[in-house]
Amino acid sequence: MREWLASDPSPEQLHEVFKELSARDKGAARPLREKLDEIKRKRGQDALAQEWAARAEALLLIPKLNIADALAWQRDAAKAGAPLSKEPLAALKTRLAERVRVIEDLQHRVQVQREAAVLLAQRIEVLSTKSWLDAQAVWPGLRADVAHWQTQADALQTDGNWPSVELRFPPLLEASRGQLLVVWEAFDAALAQTVMAAADTAAALPPVPVWAGELRSARGVSVEAPAKAVRPRVDPEVKAHAVSVVREALAKLELEISEGHGKASAGAAATLRNALKEFGKLVGDKLENQAHAALAAAGELESWQRWRADQLRAELVAKAEGLCVRAPATATEAEPESAAIETGETQGPSAAGVSQPRLGGRKMQETLRALREQWKQTDQGGVPNHGMWKRFDDACNEAYKVVAAWLEKVKLEAAEHKAQRLALIAEVNAWASANPTALDGDWKGFSRILHDFGDRWRDAGHLGEKAFVELQAQWKQSISAAAAPLEDVQRQSLERRHAMIDEARVLGDAPVLRIDAVKALQQRWQAEAHVVPLDRRHEQKLWDAFRKPVDDAFNRKTAEREKAEAALGARDRAVLEAAKALDAANASGDVQAIRGAIAALEAATRAQELGQTPAPGQPALAAPEASREKAPADVVTSVEAAPNPGDAPAAVAEPAPAPTVARKPVLAVRGDDRPGMRKSEPAPSGRGGKFGPRRDDARSAGSGRSGERTPRPDG
Repeated sequence: MREWLASDPSPEQLHEVFKELSARDKGAARPLREKLDEIKRKRGQDALAQEWAARAEALLLIPKLNIADALAWQRDAAKAGAPLSKEPLAALKTRLAERVRVIEDLQHRVQVQREAAVLLAQRIEVLSTKSWLDAQAVWPGLRADVAHWQTQADALQTDGNWPSVELRFPPLLEASRGQLLVVWEAFDAALAQTVMAAADTAAALPPVPVWAGELRSARGVSVEAPAKAVRPRVDPEVKAHAVSVVREALAKLELEISEGHGKASAGAAATLRNALKEFGKLVGDKLENQAHAALAAAGELESWQRWRADQLRAELVAKAEGLCVRAPATATEAEPESAAIETGETQGPSAAGVSQPRLGGRKMQETLRALREQWKQTDQGGVPNHGMWKRFDDACNEAYKVVAAWLEKVKLEAAEHKAQRLALIAEVNAWASANPTALDGDWKGFSRILHDFGDRWRDAGHLGEKAFVELQAQWKQSISAAAAPLEDVQRQSLERRHAMIDEARVLGDAPVLRIDAVKALQQRWQAEAHVVPLDRRHEQKLWDAFRKPVDDAFNRKTAEREKAEAALGARDRAVLEAAKALDAANASGDVQAIRGAIAALEAATRAQELGQTPAPGQPALAAPEASREKAPADVVTSVEAAPNPGDAPAAVAEPAPAPTVARKPVLAVRGDDRPGMRKSEPAPSGRGGKFGPRRDDARSAGSGRSGERTPRPDG
């Protein structure tokens, strides 16, 4: 197939063979497809070349060519993909560039001619301050220079490209010509009159003061001070109007010079010159001198502004060409990561081989926009430079390829993100229709699904501000409809929780705290919290409001208990400690410890009834004989008691021993099988009925006297 393609077959044969082979052997048809694509590209390139060649020919045939149009042709042709490096576009590009160069050269020569005319006028003015003999000596060379200047100016105007120069240059050349010819003709006439006056003493003196004085000296006539010319009387209103016009123009020019505005100062200077031409004879010498000084400063500012503007343009051109070096070669390389799409920079080699950051799409766009804005500001302050503008625009267009690739990628991603968000909105609407309530009353699962929808919406990717605002309204409507059942349930739950908070306040304010009611209320709250979810912060605030009255009631009860305990005397505290020791002994199951604790409690109770205060660590009275034999060794059989706090302690005699009762040894301990008690621990000693200890047991724990009850440990 490749050998056959080397024979250069016609396009019709290529299409026919490709049609036959594409259905049989795609591998063999691949060279044909490549050849056909190449022919297609070549035809497209030829069509573009013909189109842009016709445009270039039309530009070259125009007598008055605009430089901006010629530069725009090359820029637009490059953007369209025309083959500028191939004929005929390469030759046309060269011809257009040459014509632009010629036009710019003409404009530059006009400026040179203008400066030359100013210099010639200055030479003539300087000669009028010297001897007329010196002026006569240089007159032939000066006449030749003036004639040469006129010849060059005529050559500029007869050039074929003269109509293509900017409109401001022909008036400049004509103004320079007129000014030079006026000065030259006046100088020539004054010199001729001076020569005649030197030859004939009767001839009139020339109007040049220096030359007239020199001739008077030669004739022997005394030189008198020239009479000051008397100005004619002027109407005060006319003079005031002239002074106001000149002052206004002068103030505007001085303001523009102080702010450094080149173009504006040139316009203000032209306005001031016109005012001086019209009203110069009516204003005073002081105001006229100020006006001439301001005009001189404006000329210096214009020259400096042009030089400074070219410096700034050179810096901007260097920055733009540096962007071309830092720009990635392909669109894929331009944005290697999603972060580079926004503001990131990737590393790439510079022209010098040193690694420097490559600008991403967004950063490149912002940089190019800033550079073009700076160029626009530079053009506003100085004379344009078309050569530098061409370099700057070409560099910016080359760097803009990265921005174009990035914008295309962002556009595709925005479309994808928009499709994802629309699909999510449709999914939420479908779910809301299928789930008007929570399945099996699982409102927490219902809330988790809604939160999952919200997370997916936040992670759905970036969108433009306008598109996001439109989709955000649809999303809020859909998610609100989906969350409506949960919001209704939450509203009902809030009402119930506020009611429970009111119940808690009632229970907390009651004089007697009902523990069972508090527990039941807390269980109701927990059940409500497990069923209906709320916002965490709001739920915590409600819980704090619910706990506060109950906690306050418990705190009051604790404070009252501590106050009651603090009010107990020493004897009551001893009975309470003995009762706690008996509880500990019962819990341990040790018989000896239980007997000792019982004896200590009986002794403390008797001491309380007798009004005695036991010494620390000692029982109030001695235990019975049988109990003392089996009590622990640390139990003391005597106490020291003082009737009053200030009296000294005295010994108390032991009472007669009580009759001992023989006790059977403990062989087994029955476990406590009551509800809520542990069976592994022994039941409390003593006989207990269904509703507590029997009356005779309670009476036996006291002093033995019938009719008196033993006080409880808690008072």
